[in-house]
Amino acid sequence: MTTTTPALEIKDLQAWYGESHVLHGVDMVVRPGEVVTLLGRNGAGRTTTLRAIMGLTGTRQGSIRINGVETIERPTHRIAHLGVGYCPEERGIFSSLSCEENLLLPPQLKGTQGGMSIDEIYAMFPNLAERRHSQGTRLSGGEQQMLAVARILRTGARLLLLDEISEGLAPVIVQALARMIVTLREKGYTVVMVEQNFRFAAPLADRFYVMEHGRMVEQFPAAELQAKMPVLNALLGV
Repeated sequence: MTTTTPALEIKDLQAWYGESHVLHGVDMVVRPGEVVTLLGRNGAGRTTTLRAIMGLTGTRQGSIRINGVETIERPTHRIAHLGVGYCPEERGIFSSLSCEENLLLPPQLKGTQGGMSIDEIYAMFPNLAERRHSQGTRLSGGEQQMLAVARILRTGARLLLLDEISEGLAPVIVQALARMIVTLREKGYTVVMVEQNFRFAAPLADRFYVMEHGRMVEQFPAAELQAKMPVLNALLGV
């Protein structure tokens, strides 16, 4: 068995927001090209884990290695330059810019293979091609979500942190996002998803982690999903 450097390796991660101690010794490993889903109830610490990876929490302690590089002391912009793209729940679309202007905004990350071209993105997201001249705020919620993810793909980031991308969206848009995840895996991207929508996440993930009270309490591969359902029902109420 060949050993490869993990795309993401977290050891004993502690994180705080001010006085509030949110993460209590999180351990997690994501291999290159994997799709990993982080499950848990609201408030379990899933979003905080993604934010801590990006250096967006308060104090952080422990170890976060991205492609073997320790990042626990690095500021957010230097973490991003290691090829990490973060899509937060709030999306952050610039309302005064058109769809295409939003796509053209982020710079290409140095040292990466280069991001997807506009044509590649429009092939993956035909809705965005149709709405390329529309203002950001005139896009539907689903189109804004597609745009938020597509904007990251422009940068050349290969490790994608996606927070609740299916939340509140129409089934047809959720299906399009599922196809996107499959395509990204085929292209060799590494994806870490926080998802409340279990039916969306289950068929896409190679492995699952389950969080409770700021700790990882379960991890298992997709092959064990059915066997783990009683445990998941107890932990998540899915």
